[in-house]
Amino acid sequence: MNFRIVKLSELSGSFASIYSVILEEDEASITTLFDHFLDENKETFHDEVKDIARRLKAIGQKTGARDIYFKEWEGKPGDGVCALFDDPDKKLRLYCIRFGTGVLVVGGGGHKPKTIRALQEDDKLTQENDYMKIVSHQIAQRIKERELKFSDNEIDLEGDFNFYDRE
Repeated sequence: MNFRIVKLSELSGSFASIYSVILEEDEASITTLFDHFLDENKETFHDEVKDIARRLKAIGQKTGARDIYFKEWEGKPGDGVCALFDDPDKKLRLYCIRFGTGVLVVGGGGHKPKTIRALQEDDKLTQENDYMKIVSHQIAQRIKERELKFSDNEIDLEGDFNFYDRE
C-alpha cells in the first residue's frame, strides 16, 4: 500500500498534532482517509460528524490525545489501532493511531451498527481498520529506522512522510 501522511493544521494545535493518510490513488485530489470518512457520513450522521471534528480539534488545541478519548485494541493487541471513543448512543467509528498524547493519525471508519459485536462483521469497517494497521506498522518501522522521529516538544513528527515502494 502506497500512501503519505499529512498534518491537518486546522485540527492541530499546541497540545497535539493530528495527521491523516492520503492513499496513492487519492494523491491527485489530495483527499485523506479522514476526508473520505467525513464525506461518506456527513449527511446520514451530520451531528456525529460535527462532534468528531469538534473532539479532534479539542484534542489538538486543548487537551492532547488522552487515553479516555479512545477505545484501544481495535483489532489485535499490538497493531496500534484504536478508535475515537464510542459513546453508547453513537453509531460512527473512526480509526486512529495514537503516539502518546501529542501525535494522532486519523484514518477512516464508518457506521458500526449496534447489532454487530466486532468490526470484522462489517466489510467497510474491516477495510478501514486494515488500512490503519498497515499505516501503523509502516510508521513504527520508520521510527525504528530513524527515518521518522518526534519533535523536541513531542507533538509533531519529523522526517519522511512518503510511504511509497522503494525501487
